Amino acid sequence: MAPIDQQPAGRPDSGLSYIPVAWLIIVMGLSAYSLFSNWRLIGDFSLPDNVFFIIYSGLTGGIITILWGLYLLGLAFNRSVRFPRHYTIWQIAIILWLLLRQAYVLLTPGFRFSAEALGFTVAEIAIGVLCIYLLRQGAGADAAYSSPETERPPLLVSILAGLLGVILGGAIGAFGGFFAGSLIADATQMSCFEGACGFFAAFVGLAGLAVGAIAGGIFAIWRVNRRKPARTA
Repeated sequence: MAPIDQQPAGRPDSGLSYIPVAWLIIVMGLSAYSLFSNWRLIGDFSLPDNVFFIIYSGLTGGIITILWGLYLLGLAFNRSVRFPRHYTIWQIAIILWLLLRQAYVLLTPGFRFSAEALGFTVAEIAIGVLCIYLLRQGAGADAAYSSPETERPPLLVSILAGLLGVILGGAIGAFGGFFAGSLIADATQMSCFEGACGFFAAFVGLAGLAVGAIAGGIFAIWRVNRRKPARTA
């Protein structure tokens, strides 16, 4: 008989092993919001070269972050043994990107120093380091993510499902957000002077698009990678 204080096999020492998954979803949400907020700047060649570079590199980084994140979510929802290692690689890449972006902003003439932006970057890096620490070997993550993936769907299936979920979820979220924003503007008798009520509805629609896209991608990947009950003879 096992000792009383021994935890059952297959269970992590604590729920801290799932914090990196939550942080992954938050980072993907922030990346999606940045993409949707800056899309109107695509093709605006009147911007200074340094601003043009930081915007386009941010858009490229956001797309890579979301696509890579969808793959990691597939591993996490399937509790794959590969998740801790692949997440650590992703998190290190994110930290390096944050450091390079901050160094570029601080060293390039034309950008104004912002203590708030610097503090936000430091907080992101600190949380990322904490997540890497929580998934270190021997911290219990090996028990939380222990599936050998014998029945895991192909990677391409997870990515395509995630992209489809992002598109459909974003469309539904944008429509629902814009409709809700219009109702709120009418209910509060918001002034439409210079299009204020329209801008408010568009802002709520943009927020709904970001939330819907992330939620749709997460749901699609969960649906594809969910475990099926074992068949009985």
